Amino acid sequence: MARSRVRIPPHVSPPFEVFVSGVPQKEGEDYRVEGDALVFDRELRKDKISGWRWFLGAWGVGTYRQNDSVDLRYERGGRPMVAEGLEIELIDGQ
Repeated sequence: MARSRVRIPPHVSPPFEVFVSGVPQKEGEDYRVEGDALVFDRELRKDKISGWRWFLGAWGVGTYRQNDSVDLRYERGGRPMVAEGLEIELIDGQ
């Protein structure tokens, strides 16, 4: 089974909220914190658009693939902040 890891930025400290593609995630159910990372027991993917796919899109031909975005909402100095589009690492599987 593929798992994914997302590093928590050094300036982010608990408590924080986790979202995958805008959907709230629950600690212990959807992910767990291991050191400085979030670990998901499923494969998350960030789509990389090749030149060929970009060219097709420019002509109105759509190509769709899984494109997950992991965001953290937290507070810093009493102000709400968001860390967006964090890097996703595949840690098992392919």
